Amino acid sequence: MNLTSMPQIGQLQGRRILVTGAARGLGFAFAQALCEHGAQVALADLRDDLLPQSVAALQARGFTAVGIRVDVSDPASVQQCAEQAVRELGGLDGLVNNAAVTDSGGRGMDDIELQKWDQVMSVNVRGTWLMTRACRPALRASGRGAVVHLASDTALWGAPNLMAYVASKGAVIAMTHAMAREMGADNITVNAVAPGLVLVEATQYVPETRHRLYIDQRALQREQMPEDVAGAVVYAMSDGARFVTGQVLAVNGGFVMN
Repeated sequence: MNLTSMPQIGQLQGRRILVTGAARGLGFAFAQALCEHGAQVALADLRDDLLPQSVAALQARGFTAVGIRVDVSDPASVQQCAEQAVRELGGLDGLVNNAAVTDSGGRGMDDIELQKWDQVMSVNVRGTWLMTRACRPALRASGRGAVVHLASDTALWGAPNLMAYVASKGAVIAMTHAMAREMGADNITVNAVAPGLVLVEATQYVPETRHRLYIDQRALQREQMPEDVAGAVVYAMSDGARFVTGQVLAVNGGFVMN
């Protein structure tokens, strides 16, 4: 193979990608980066108060972006979202499962409320499975389908006082392996990206001591920003990653190393 025939990593021209939890934070950063690399993106989120302005911000830059309200804990809403994304984009080549409940920390395992545990599992685990299942026919039809799950490095190092979230992201990692094997026959890749503690709205509740721990123990000693994670998602959606599946990529500045 000569160099001119090698796939260009990050070139997503013509790709049609659905991103959940995309109204703000990491999800919006992913949607923006995918658009900047040529993709057409459907932004799905429960926060329909924020979604229109996020979509408008991308459209104002000349990108193809549509907004879809979704509750990933509701099977009917998930199915409707997948069908609408396929209809509005004319198909689907990629799915980024980013929607998650993150505000379950700050208490020991003995103090977690059962309702909160069930909410975290319903969104972070079941929602990821439901959305992937709903999108699978369209991803199969694409012939180059790619799925990225948002995991977390908390499941790699066993973060304390965050049991529900850690358990849910551990399940997402396990699903990544199992889904990769099941969906490989459809030429669909399934990978996970595991960020560290990222400065976004969803992590504002995290105490300063945990932020300091991450900064001090990273090989790259600074705060982690959304754009630090977006490149890994773009890569996983690109032709450069067509033979990469079932993998978990820790993107955390070297806080956890595989």
